[in-house]
Amino acid sequence: MALAVGDKAPDFSAKDQNGDTLTLSQFKGKKVVLYFYPKDSTPGCTAQACNLRDNHSTLTEEGYVVLGVSTDSEKRHQNFIGKYELPFPLIADTDQKVHELYGTWQLKKTFGKEYMGTVRTTYVIDEQGTITDIIKKVNTKDHTAQIIPG
Repeated sequence: MALAVGDKAPDFSAKDQNGDTLTLSQFKGKKVVLYFYPKDSTPGCTAQACNLRDNHSTLTEEGYVVLGVSTDSEKRHQNFIGKYELPFPLIADTDQKVHELYGTWQLKKTFGKEYMGTVRTTYVIDEQGTITDIIKKVNTKDHTAQIIPG
């Protein structure tokens, strides 16, 4: 069953790039940008991460915490964060458990081949843990403008 705006965001427990456990519930009282992306250091994912990095102070001022989620390993996340100086944690969802909670691990098709992969999606979650927006058509180069109503 797909999540919808107004639903309670599923809590999760997962490791970040440093092996520290993060849960959604630890951010209660803050707005959360939970963004799922396919792979570190690929063009679209890098553009998206750098847009969020470049606008991080604005997001923080608006009360948002940014959490990235992909199936990459902690080590790959460390490299990605180091290379692009990302100021927010990346969750290493190597077993796809967080993806499955949010419905972002789906059958994809590229060049006629079918495979399971991450569907790029951003969930905006309010201070009470309720989903206030689901962004499915992510503009990787200007993603912050999709998150903060202007």
